[in-house]
Amino acid sequence: MPSRRHFLAGSAAAAAGLVTLPQLAAPAPASAAEGAAPPPHLVVILADDLGYGDLGAYGQKLITTPHIDRLAAEGLRFTDAYSAAAVCAPSRAALLTGLHTGHAAVRANPAAGGQGSLAAGDTTFAEVLRARGYRTGLFGKWGFGPEAADQPSHPGARGFEEFYGYIDHSHAHQYRPAYLWHNDTKETLPAGTYAPDAIAARALGFIDTHAAGPDPFLLLLAPNLPHAPSEIPDAGAYAARPWTQANKAHAAQISLLDAQVGAVVDRLRARGIAERTVVLVASDNGPHEEGGVDPDLFDANGPLRGYKRNLYEGGVRVPLIAWSPGRIAPGTTSARPTPLYDLLPTLAELAAAPAPTDIDGLSAAPVLGGAAAVAPLHGHLYWYRDEQGVTGRANTQDGGRAKQVAEAIRKDRWKAVRFAPGRDRTVADSAWAFELYDLAADPGEKNDVAAGNPSVVASLTTLLRASWTDTYVRRPWGLTAVADPSASTLTTTVSNGSARPWPDVRVTLPVPSGWTATPTGPAATASLAPGQALTTTWRLSAPPTAPAVLVPQATTSSSLRFTAATRFTPLPAPPTRDSHLSDLPWVSATNGWGPVEIDRSNGKQAAGDGTPIAFGGVTHAKGLGVHAPSEIVYHLGGRASRFTALVGIDDFSANQSPAGATRAVVRADGRTLLTTATLTGATGPTAIDLDVTGVRLLHLLVEDANARSSFDHTSWARPYVTVV
Repeated sequence: MPSRRHFLAGSAAAAAGLVTLPQLAAPAPASAAEGAAPPPHLVVILADDLGYGDLGAYGQKLITTPHIDRLAAEGLRFTDAYSAAAVCAPSRAALLTGLHTGHAAVRANPAAGGQGSLAAGDTTFAEVLRARGYRTGLFGKWGFGPEAADQPSHPGARGFEEFYGYIDHSHAHQYRPAYLWHNDTKETLPAGTYAPDAIAARALGFIDTHAAGPDPFLLLLAPNLPHAPSEIPDAGAYAARPWTQANKAHAAQISLLDAQVGAVVDRLRARGIAERTVVLVASDNGPHEEGGVDPDLFDANGPLRGYKRNLYEGGVRVPLIAWSPGRIAPGTTSARPTPLYDLLPTLAELAAAPAPTDIDGLSAAPVLGGAAAVAPLHGHLYWYRDEQGVTGRANTQDGGRAKQVAEAIRKDRWKAVRFAPGRDRTVADSAWAFELYDLAADPGEKNDVAAGNPSVVASLTTLLRASWTDTYVRRPWGLTAVADPSASTLTTTVSNGSARPWPDVRVTLPVPSGWTATPTGPAATASLAPGQALTTTWRLSAPPTAPAVLVPQATTSSSLRFTAATRFTPLPAPPTRDSHLSDLPWVSATNGWGPVEIDRSNGKQAAGDGTPIAFGGVTHAKGLGVHAPSEIVYHLGGRASRFTALVGIDDFSANQSPAGATRAVVRADGRTLLTTATLTGATGPTAIDLDVTGVRLLHLLVEDANARSSFDHTSWARPYVTVV
C-alpha cells in the first residue's frame, strides 16, 4: 500500500485524532565538512505556459527578455529540456516529486474528477532539502487541491515552510484575486491587487530574510505568467504594436516575467550571495493559445511542432537555463535530453541531500558543473496525456484527437506519439494510432516514418507499456508519525528511502508540560541502511485537554534532521456519574452519511441535545442517529458498570424505504460484546443491556446487512451508561 510517510509536516489523517499540520519546527543548520564549501542557495523560477521559442535566448524576435537572455549568456542553456506533461498540473507534480506521468500522483489537469492532490508519501524536492537544513519557500502557483489547510497536499505539508500564493489550480487563473494563501491562512488582498506583483515582492522578501542566515535556502518562484487570461496593468513597450490587445498583453506578461527574474538576480547580487546561488529558469509546458493569444505571431514554439496540450515537441520541449557565477561556465549549452523530473535529484546532489531512490529522475548536476560526460542519461523519456480541454491549434496538430488519451516516448533520436481510439489506455496496442519521428533529421516532426521502421515501433511500444503503472507504490522515506488517541500512543517511523546509510539515527518526542512520553522500544540505532526503518511506539500520558501539536524529531550524525508535526487529541475525561452518551464527548465518530447527531455538541448541554428517536410511535430523547457503516467511540475509563440502549431502524427511516437492513455491534477494548440480528424497520429495535465493568473504550458500530446501504439509517435511542 502507498506509504503514509509524512516528513516535516505530519502524517496522513489515517487514525482518529490525527490531523496533518504545516511544519512548525525550524530545521537544524546544514553543516559542511571541515573546509568544504557550504551548500548553495537554490532558486527555481517556473513560468506558466512559456513556449520554447518565447525567449530571446531561444530565438524570440518580437518580445524582449533581456534579463533571462543575460542569464543564458552567462550560464548554461539546455536545448533539449522537457516538461513532464503538456499541461500544468501533471507537469508540476512530476517536477516536484521526480516521477514521470506514468508514475506520478497527478497525471491530468482537473476535470470532472476534481482537483488532483499530492499524498503524504509523495516526497517533494522541498522535503528532501529540508532534511539537509534548507529553509524553503514557495511563492506563486501550487495547483493541487484541496484548497484547505491541515491536509497532506498543502505546500506546508510537502516541505515548504513558507508559502504565499494559490493552492487551487483554477484560482491561479485569476490575476486580481480576492485573496491569496499565506501558509494556512487566506489573506484578503486590497481591491485591484495584481497578484504577480504581490507574489514577486514576497519572494524578494524571502531572499532578504534568509540571505544572511546560517542556513541555505530553496526558493521556488512560480508566477502564473504568462498563462491566460492575458491580463496586465500596462502593455508597456507593446502598447503601440499593431496587434490585438490579447497579444499585446501576452507579450507584456512575458516581459514582466523577465523583469521578475532580473529582480531576483539583482537581489542575490545586492545581498552578496550570487556566487553561492544556483538559479534555474524553466516552463511547465509549451505555449498556450487561450483568450485570443496567437502563438504563431510570436513563433512561440520556435522550430517545433505543437502547442500546450500536444505531446509533439512544441508542447513539451521547454526552455531551461542554469546560472551560477563561478560554478557554471558562461555561454555553454547542453543537448542532454533533460526532463524536469530530473530537478529533484539534481537539487539533492547540489545540496548533498538524501534523495529517494524510487524516482524516475536522474541528476543533471554534473552537467551544471561542466562534467556532462559523467552525467547519467535516461534510457527513454515518457509522457502521458488525458486532457479534456480543447484549443483549435492544438486539436489540429493532433488531427482532431485532442480529447483522446495519448502517450509519447523519446529514445535517443526516435520520438513516438500514439493516440488511443478514445480515453481507455488499456485497449490493445493495435488499436492505437502510432506515429514515429526521427528527431535528428526532423526536429519539427513533419515526416512520420513508422511504416518504414517496424522494429523501432515494436520496441517503443513495449517501452510505452512498461512505463505506465496504474498505482505506483512509493517506498517510505523520512519520518512518519501516526497518532492513536484511543490507545494513548504515537508511533514514529524513520525510513531510509535513500541510497546511502544514515548513521546514528535518534528519535525524540518532546511533549508539553504535564505530559509524559515513554518509548516502548528502541528509539535509536547506530546505522539505518537503505530500505530499513526504525519504528518506535511512544506511550503518552496526558491530561484531558485540548489537542496539542507534538513534533517528534529524528536526527543523524550526518546532519540530517526530520520532523513530523502531528496533532494529538488526548482522551476525554471518563464519566463521573450516570450519563446519556449524548451528554459525553466522543473519542471519535465516523458515519457513512451525514452527521452523527444534529448539532454534534456532545457535552455542551445538560439536556435536550441528541437526536429524538421514534420506534413504533414512541419517541425517545437523547439518541444518536447514524448511517452504516458507522462507529462511535467513548472513553469510559473503567468507570462504568452497565450500558443500555435501544438500537434499530427508526420510524422516520423505515417510512422512507423498507430496504434498510443493518446489524449493530458493541465492542469493548477490542472484544465484541454483542452483535444483533439483522435490523429492519419491520423487526423493530433491539434492546441492549450489557455489563461494561472495567471497560476503557466502548465502540458502537452499525454495519450494512444486505450490501445495499442507501437506506441504512440506524439510531441508538437513549444510550446510557451507569457509573460504578
